[in-house]
Amino acid sequence: MTDQVLAKLRATAARYDELSRLLSDPAVQADPATYRTHSKALAEIQPTVECFREIQQVEQELADAREMLGGGDAELQALATDEARGLETRLASLAEQVRVLLVPRDPNDDRNVVLEIRAGTGGDEAALFAGDLFRMYSRFAERRGWKVDVLSTSETGVGGLKEVVATIEGRGVYRHMKYESGVHRVQRVPVTEASGRIHTSTATVAVLPEAEDVDIQIDPKDLRIDTFCSSGPGGQSVNTTYSAVRVTHLPSGVVVSQQDEKSQIKNRQKAMKVLRSRLYDIEMRKQQDAIAKERRGQVGTGDRAEKIRTYNFKENRVTDHRINFTMHQLEDALDGDLDELIRQAEAHAEASKLRDAVEG
Repeated sequence: MTDQVLAKLRATAARYDELSRLLSDPAVQADPATYRTHSKALAEIQPTVECFREIQQVEQELADAREMLGGGDAELQALATDEARGLETRLASLAEQVRVLLVPRDPNDDRNVVLEIRAGTGGDEAALFAGDLFRMYSRFAERRGWKVDVLSTSETGVGGLKEVVATIEGRGVYRHMKYESGVHRVQRVPVTEASGRIHTSTATVAVLPEAEDVDIQIDPKDLRIDTFCSSGPGGQSVNTTYSAVRVTHLPSGVVVSQQDEKSQIKNRQKAMKVLRSRLYDIEMRKQQDAIAKERRGQVGTGDRAEKIRTYNFKENRVTDHRINFTMHQLEDALDGDLDELIRQAEAHAEASKLRDAVEG
């Protein structure tokens, strides 16, 4: 444990003691608002302080056990050796536990997400790659027991996707997928390429925490809602009724179109779900832009203009450019085995956040 981490823990413990003293003050107890504020602050740091104090206790016990190793009694030395090994293991576990506790928790981690994938540069090959990415995330979700619900799609004639928007619901979805936002690049020989030349194409991924009504208050007067005939697949009734919906949020200029359902009401509900999540994402980005330390605590900026990963078929390689991590299991990754890629991104981000928390 570094000196900076120890200093942070000591300061947190001192703050805990100060809050405990304040909560026992009759003047504070007589002021409900102040009492609630101090109680909340105390509860937030209590697990960290309890872990730190257990670390101090184990360190003292370990020092005592090591002191016993200098004695002449062989049986006593054997007992002390066993005790020291157990305490060292416990100390390492506590150090990892307190490291996790020091990293600020993202309040969005337990949310479901709205996943948006759009073909970028590369024409039909980019659309095919966008389809590959959506299948990859769908299989990853299936492995985790999450539910995927497609909100809207725009297909190409060659079996690719110009765009797909879907929700993914389950435990800790945003926590595991939030670092997937950005430009994904593929390098491979397209099936239509007769000369065998490798092409580079891109697709853009956005992972938005799903927003609830309480998160984003939308004034109906700020919305323009247009209805039109659907142009997508779905049969004659889809194409001859005004079931498709386009919702425009006038203050921000955000536009969401939805036409996959035959019901105008269902299309409007889905469009509003996507709109709320996009507006929530905009508000989050404003906050992150205003706090430089929070920026350093992310893997890159999370900006969807940033190239984050390359999938190279010839080399059977997947490279995350933000953390300089490469693995040579491309087919496994595209089949939804993203655990190692995501674990590496999370570890990098948590290390950065821990540095910020300690330095702050």
